[in-house]
Amino acid sequence: MNDIVSTLFSPRIRTKELAQLCRRLATSLAAGIDLRTIWNREASASGRSVLVSRFGVIRDAVAAGASMADGIDECGNFFPPLFRQLTRVGDETGSGAEVFRQLAEHYDAGLKRRRIFLAAISWPVLELVAAVVVIGLFIWILGMVGNGKTDMLGFGLIGTRGLVVYVVFLCGVGIVCAFLFQAFRRGVMWIRPMQRAVLKIPVLRKPLETLALSRLAWVMHLTMSTGMDVRRAMRLSLESTNHAQYLDHVSTVDRWIAQGGSIHEAFVEAGGYPAEFLDTLQVGEESGRMVESMRNLSEQYQDRARVALAALMTIAGFAVWALVALLIAVMIIRIFMTAYLGPINDALKM
Repeated sequence: MNDIVSTLFSPRIRTKELAQLCRRLATSLAAGIDLRTIWNREASASGRSVLVSRFGVIRDAVAAGASMADGIDECGNFFPPLFRQLTRVGDETGSGAEVFRQLAEHYDAGLKRRRIFLAAISWPVLELVAAVVVIGLFIWILGMVGNGKTDMLGFGLIGTRGLVVYVVFLCGVGIVCAFLFQAFRRGVMWIRPMQRAVLKIPVLRKPLETLALSRLAWVMHLTMSTGMDVRRAMRLSLESTNHAQYLDHVSTVDRWIAQGGSIHEAFVEAGGYPAEFLDTLQVGEESGRMVESMRNLSEQYQDRARVALAALMTIAGFAVWALVALLIAVMIIRIFMTAYLGPINDALKM
């Protein structure tokens, strides 16, 4: 249990901070500044204490003669796996400046998508919050009328005591949602069955698959352009999707490549990939232009990802609207049954 809590809620660098760090590292490495100077400056800069302390760990490791990747690994899970592994690739191949530049662009694009998504659902969420608050006020006001015995909602929630129970229930729901959100974000193993269940919802399957394929194609392009070992590149690319469907393919793809099979054959063996994705892999391998092929495919999926994000925003907004409508409908029905049908039934029994 402690391991699960640690995995879900241990401190991690924020995406905005990570994007800014990658941008600074790319600029400094391209300018030829040595690692000791870079990390001494990072550790001396102002910022969150947990961030500065982790930078201090990397500074000390580099000062002691370790590589930047080794210093970052000493920080545990504070940095995401993709960042850690690509940092090591940059160290090994001398392509750190280019790796960090592309990582910065990747994280900046993710932040932009997040802002667009949050802006799109902000109004429906505000209406949901307003509906929840109104219900709470209604429960509290019921305690002031009818000598505190008028249970218009029929749930036994009246007055201050009812409001407290209602708030505790909402807090419980909030904690569960936060727990699940963190589990999805950090790719906890036991959350995969829930991810598979979500993928069975027709309106969600295509947008989520498109976003995952976009990330997969981009990481494949990046890892291959750095000269990373093929097995390691494929494993990292699949794991970067944080998507149950593709995480399940890691062992199959790795085993097939280890046996001498091609990348295209490995993904065909895994199954579940669209024809254009497999065709691009095949053409790239046969022509010896895999990096260029994956870059073009990545750009195509980036365009599709924007459309997929718009679809998800529409679905999320509709879902919140539906939840608000459901809450209002339940209240109206409960009030009608209690205030109107209740007295009629009592009269009939007499």
